Amino acid sequence: MTTAQKLTVQALQWTGTALKILDQRQLPATIIYDEYTDAKGVAEAIATMRVRGAPAIGIAAAYGVALSAYQHYSGTDGRWREKVTADIELLAKSRPTAVNLFWALDKMRSVLNAQQDNPLASLTACAGKIHADDIADNHAMGELGADLLIGAKGVLTHCNTGTLATGGYGTALGVIRSAYQRQPLAIYAGETRPWLQGARLTVWELSQDGIPATLIADSAAAWLMQSGAIDWVIVGADRIARNGDTANKIGTYSLAVLAKQHGVKMMVVAPTTTLDGSIASGKEIHIEQRHPNELLPAWYSEQTSLVSAWNPVFDVTPATLIDAIVTERGVVLNPAEHGIPSAWLV
Repeated sequence: MTTAQKLTVQALQWTGTALKILDQRQLPATIIYDEYTDAKGVAEAIATMRVRGAPAIGIAAAYGVALSAYQHYSGTDGRWREKVTADIELLAKSRPTAVNLFWALDKMRSVLNAQQDNPLASLTACAGKIHADDIADNHAMGELGADLLIGAKGVLTHCNTGTLATGGYGTALGVIRSAYQRQPLAIYAGETRPWLQGARLTVWELSQDGIPATLIADSAAAWLMQSGAIDWVIVGADRIARNGDTANKIGTYSLAVLAKQHGVKMMVVAPTTTLDGSIASGKEIHIEQRHPNELLPAWYSEQTSLVSAWNPVFDVTPATLIDAIVTERGVVLNPAEHGIPSAWLV
């Protein structure tokens, strides 16, 4: 475990033989990279939210499969593929909601099952391509989303959807970065309880780029909208159904309802790897429930069993509350009317 020597925002660093993961639970006070050399460690890093954000989770899992192959591959052991497959299943259980995780594992599984002369090189190359493609897709989404923000004076974002949540640049935060490069823009970030991804990660990440941002309490969002300070709410996604219903960080649905009330537009930004063509609507999305102790002050768990906590990590925003879904392949306006293009679901 090493401490970064400079404030370079990278969630993941592949060394060729190990995966270095920035422990985002300790940001912004401490910048620590943990180094992993097997799939079990990567799965634990995902489950404990050292790495988070749907695209970054998928990339980390892909590298985890490559590490498993390095650990188990042997020209004389015909069962090495079975061992790597078992690690793929372990990685698949690390987080249930982000579809990018399963997409990336399916890509790696296809490479694993193909007959080839150098499976280690092929698996590593596949993971690296998933990583590089995500960065390119983020830049494409940034420009497409920024086109919708021409003339906007202010935006509000939720959770963290930047470099820390992706391979690089960001989804919703990538749009905000691209828009800010074109024109002055007031940027607000909700604190995003209970993990405070907005307070700890988003405003810190923007500050590394020299972009000013204003932090608000989650409960201040309605009053901010009422003031007329923002034109758009811009968020990412962990899973999008065929009809455009979107699962994202808990609190997104609340913002969408508030935005509709105040005439503020709602934009969802996510790569097509986040689209789940197997489900018709958000009713089929499994919502992860995390431990109550992440929400409860320690005193309650120590002193009484009468107080519990309900701790869903995500909620689902109906497509009827979304004005635009931005992907690297294009923009869907009014997704409740049009749904997701079938060509994007392949």
